[in-house]
Amino acid sequence: LMSSPWTQQASEVNGPFRGSICLGSHRLALLLIAGAIVGAARGAPTSCCYVPPPPVSPATGLENRVYQWRSQKIRYQVGGESNIGGPSVILVHGMFANCDHWRRTIGDLSGAGCRVFALDLLGYGYSSKPPPRDKDSFNDWLNGESRFELDLTGSSSTKRQHHERFPSILKGVRLGTASGGVRKRDINLRHPLGSYYNFYTWAEQLQDFARDVVLCDKRSPSEATLVGNSIGSIVAMQAVMDCPNMFNGVFVLTPTFRSMHHAEVPFERVSMPMVRVVQQFLRTKGRGLYNILAKPSVVRKILTEPYAVSSAVDDQLVDALLTPLLVPGAREVVLDALSYSAGPLPEQQLSTFPSDVPVWIAYGTADPWTPGARVESMADRFANVERVIPLDGVGHCPHDEAPEVVNPLLLEFIDKVGS
Repeated sequence: LMSSPWTQQASEVNGPFRGSICLGSHRLALLLIAGAIVGAARGAPTSCCYVPPPPVSPATGLENRVYQWRSQKIRYQVGGESNIGGPSVILVHGMFANCDHWRRTIGDLSGAGCRVFALDLLGYGYSSKPPPRDKDSFNDWLNGESRFELDLTGSSSTKRQHHERFPSILKGVRLGTASGGVRKRDINLRHPLGSYYNFYTWAEQLQDFARDVVLCDKRSPSEATLVGNSIGSIVAMQAVMDCPNMFNGVFVLTPTFRSMHHAEVPFERVSMPMVRVVQQFLRTKGRGLYNILAKPSVVRKILTEPYAVSSAVDDQLVDALLTPLLVPGAREVVLDALSYSAGPLPEQQLSTFPSDVPVWIAYGTADPWTPGARVESMADRFANVERVIPLDGVGHCPHDEAPEVVNPLLLEFIDKVGS
């Protein structure tokens, strides 16, 4: 697949979408591989799945704790818990990752006096993994998309009547291009399959976690600073948009323009049907590729795609990312994520972002998925974006590839927004 003429030709498409389209061979192959790996969860039950984490994380050396959220179990870790009165920081991981991915961040920030919290988003890591598309009241209660006027049951007579102030389709949103330009596209904010694994659910999870766990100690600051990598940055920004009084800033470590999003695919009417065929294949047939791909040596090779700093791809990283992906229920969650071709995008969020919450962005110049010109243009287009910081020779995960560069930047930002 990676060397097929079709994917090579698709990856060379010129024009405003170049660098961010979903049909490039490296991106599509990685998505196929990730879906197949998670197919290892043989015989995953259809009921809510939860596998408890080890008492202590091998990656961070911190205790794994559990936060009860809407009848779900959420794994999290705390560094610098004794730093009472110090800045509160919440770290939000990226796609297919978990809070162990912050193994090179938590120690430095807590050592500088911060109280640092990292959590697994619902469905990821060692958090609960309920079936993605329950068509009952449980789905209605858990799903963050309940803010929209939706009909998740298919009955036009049962549309919900609460939170109708949020439209689910936005018209003419000004998005960026790979060359730093601007284009207009309509955006559907709803998950196409009605799954509660979406950015609005995760944003509500983050808000509740901040209120119930991070900010409940009156001796600590009343606001938290958010740090998000890749899709974690979209979760963080949505949480701020929903509850701006709880957070004092967002540090984006590599924005994601979500190349599988319908608004990011060139020639949507032609391309999206093909994308949906691939997504359907993954949901129904992806399990069969596991015996070939679900091996540490293969996963290590896969990780060299987003990681430009190859020395960061070690045994600990492979184990930290792969092991939780093999627990019951993970297959359904990840394959569902690969079908999430809608929802919010960074420029759409920043266009209505709270004016008093600053945003800093850092990205790797060697990131194969993130066009630098599009990131740089955000500083000119959005007043909240105070700085855009290119990191030379770094890929999609700067916090894990170059912590000696990233952590001082995080501390500088934390100090600024907390002063």
